[in-house]
Amino acid sequence: MKRNLTPIATAVAILITGTGIARAQTVTEASTEPAVVTVTGVRAAMAQSLNQKRNADSTVEVITAEDVGKMPDKSVADSLQRVPGVSVATAGGAEGGFGENDRVSLKGTPSNLTLTTLNGHTVSSGDWYISNITSGGRSVSYSMFPSELIGRVTVHKSSQANLIEGGAAGNVDIETRKPLSFKKPFTIMGSVEGVYSEGASKTDPQFSALANWKNDANNLGVLVQVFDEKRTLRRMGQEFLWWDKVTTGTAPDWIRAHPEVEGKWLSLLTGSSLFQQKRERKGGMIDVQFKVNNDFSFDINGFYTRLDADNVNANFMLAPYQPLSNNWSGVGGVVPSSYTITGNQITSITFPSACPAGLDCSKMGPSVQDIIARPGSYSDSKFLNLDWQWRAGPNMSFKGQVGTTRGTGYARDYGYEAWLAYAGNSLTMHGLDAPATVVVDNAGSFNPRTGADFFGGWASDTKAKDKETYGQVDGTWKAPWEVVPNVYFGVRAAKHDRDLTWLQGTVSAAGSALANRPTGLTTYPDSPLENVLNKPWTFTGDSMKAWGDQYVAFNSHAYQNEFQIREKATAAYAMGDLEFGAVSGNVGVRYVRTEIDVANASPNDVWNPVRTSHTYNDFLPSLNLKTNVGADVVLRAAASRTMARPDFGSLGSLSLNDLTFSATGGNPNLKPIYSNNVNVGAEWYFMPKSLLGVNVYNMNIGSYVTFGATTAEFYNQSVKRVTTYNMSSALNTKARVRGVELQYQQDLSNGFGLTVNYTYADGEEKGKAPKSACADLGDCHMIGTSKNSYNASVFYENDKFSARLNYSFRSAFLNGLDRNSAIYQDDVGTVSAAVNYNLTENLTLSLEGKDLNDPLLKSYATSKDQPRAFYKNGKQIFFGIRGKM
Repeated sequence: MKRNLTPIATAVAILITGTGIARAQTVTEASTEPAVVTVTGVRAAMAQSLNQKRNADSTVEVITAEDVGKMPDKSVADSLQRVPGVSVATAGGAEGGFGENDRVSLKGTPSNLTLTTLNGHTVSSGDWYISNITSGGRSVSYSMFPSELIGRVTVHKSSQANLIEGGAAGNVDIETRKPLSFKKPFTIMGSVEGVYSEGASKTDPQFSALANWKNDANNLGVLVQVFDEKRTLRRMGQEFLWWDKVTTGTAPDWIRAHPEVEGKWLSLLTGSSLFQQKRERKGGMIDVQFKVNNDFSFDINGFYTRLDADNVNANFMLAPYQPLSNNWSGVGGVVPSSYTITGNQITSITFPSACPAGLDCSKMGPSVQDIIARPGSYSDSKFLNLDWQWRAGPNMSFKGQVGTTRGTGYARDYGYEAWLAYAGNSLTMHGLDAPATVVVDNAGSFNPRTGADFFGGWASDTKAKDKETYGQVDGTWKAPWEVVPNVYFGVRAAKHDRDLTWLQGTVSAAGSALANRPTGLTTYPDSPLENVLNKPWTFTGDSMKAWGDQYVAFNSHAYQNEFQIREKATAAYAMGDLEFGAVSGNVGVRYVRTEIDVANASPNDVWNPVRTSHTYNDFLPSLNLKTNVGADVVLRAAASRTMARPDFGSLGSLSLNDLTFSATGGNPNLKPIYSNNVNVGAEWYFMPKSLLGVNVYNMNIGSYVTFGATTAEFYNQSVKRVTTYNMSSALNTKARVRGVELQYQQDLSNGFGLTVNYTYADGEEKGKAPKSACADLGDCHMIGTSKNSYNASVFYENDKFSARLNYSFRSAFLNGLDRNSAIYQDDVGTVSAAVNYNLTENLTLSLEGKDLNDPLLKSYATSKDQPRAFYKNGKQIFFGIRGKM
């Protein structure tokens, strides 16, 4: 008789059949205080991390502060990049990479399916990039959190009932240093560094310091930590913002003369982009820890971080649809002097250098420069948290948390768009092999088209506020049963608010006049990319800010883009340790109730939103089992049902691209994302500080969020009327992810060591949601899933010197949607290295490098024949001195 086993039954069967004769170690609950100062050296850090992984009931990975200190880790995401099963991205969405790891995801799933906590509680954070502000994601921006915060990071790859819900793929908990965990009564640690950014050819200072005091009785401690880290970015690239088919509407005269071009794909906006930014991450933390007596203690922890992110983005674009359609003069379009077709794509096109006889080219603008200044852009995050622990008796103890966390994302956009006069131009595509060859004869000078329509300006002022207030109580009962020696239980309640405010800017008539253009006329620097335009004109960021401050007013709301979301979550759980025979582990269930209210989709002229409310009640069971086979092999199995809540933007946002008449919008009726998970693994600790491991997992996601195509009408700020947009709307569908993680780590003796890991992840949509790319195009990729990723690291260490070299690779993955088109990030590999020299026991010189291979970031649409972007950020070199006493 055929039996269909549940995930939990499957895990039990797999584990029991592999049970050895040795009895597993008795595992106690993990300490809430990370051991951060007793570890010295990379090999000692390896030993501690492996110890904690080996003794854990569930499948985890652990990173210690010492391991971070020996690598060029400037954010927590840098440290997580080397963990098997973890993927990182240098952007929060489809905006391309900026040379700093920003988002973290597990098991080849989108980053919003990974829950990040700080000291076990949630943390709000904002975004400075406007599309990420408006999309309202739940994933934390790791660029907010410097690596100096780390006491320990624990990556939970399998679920437990006592973990906060929200991580359908897993949980990442960042533990900060605690005052009473230090060995000495008084400790000072700090670093002074410089960072050289090759792209910007600029060196900036970075500073961090920590002071910790505790009394002789070791029952009162105070920790203060501050950081101020500056960095200058310059990203140069080439972008393809609008791929479309040649039609009678876009090229009537060309099609009449050459009908074979009809229906062929052509890049209608090919831009040379220049992104420049000055970042300053600053903030600090204070922690007061007090043990009242042997039975009661508490910890008050406050944290604030802010990332100032002023930036200016210029994009000089070849726009062949303008002369082809001549939609400004209506006299007739220019027929290209030459072109080539490969397959279904026009791979090269050349326009005459002079206006053809009989045509009026005075209003034709085959090229356009868009410059967007974002002065005052920033994101911040803060929390105030109280932890307490109370031993109520010999067999009963309690602990709890109460706190609040807030995050803000803000961006003000001043957009200036100038169309140039007609000139000769050409475009030659090279696929993903190299950037396209672009020629625009008059690109080097400000030579606008005649008439009053040379200029188009826009502006917006957007702010997202994120706030959560939470409280929880957890209990532990030492039970009298051998099979279930410890029972855990608890309750949690949280109230989460997310508001997006969008002010629409209006450019005055004076600001539209040619005489009042920004005064800071300049040209691009030399590009590290081949084929792109040589030094096109642009305006400086300062002159753009001055122009916007003088001529732009923010006196109205774009209500159709705004939303307000109120969410209440309550949870209760029960969990027990398991000890039967040679098998140990835990089993439990978590009950979660989610109440959510969404207010959005308001008309453009008044705040009168549609209000949608839903309540979801969910039971989330989990089982983790382990057994020792002999002295060195650990077998594991886990099964669970987990959940994540949809991004706030997927519920309520609306993002309009007025130029291409495309939009992405939320759906307040989205269900939570549920996943049924099974993990099976084996770990062989074949010698000290060494490991060979494998983990196999499967996730069946019943309500994954994808996007389907529709049309909708919205007010278009560019043309000042209601227009029809091609809409990508969020909806639920089914998906599946399965994969294998391999891990090898060994102390090679004589100071040398090696770590290697590889992850294979196969993720795809399975539901064929109506009008989705999966249903209509057969493109069923999941966002964020790289099939292959791996890390390889070698190190050497002695008493005076340490060196480490690391290579990380991630294969292509779907990065999201932009302008109604899929964007795939192509394969990318990065090299990082660190060298440390101990001048004394307490003073260390450091030299570190990131992106030492100067990777070229490439993205493409559904086909690699249609590139979307090429970017280079350049190498980053860090040098400085670290000290402690």
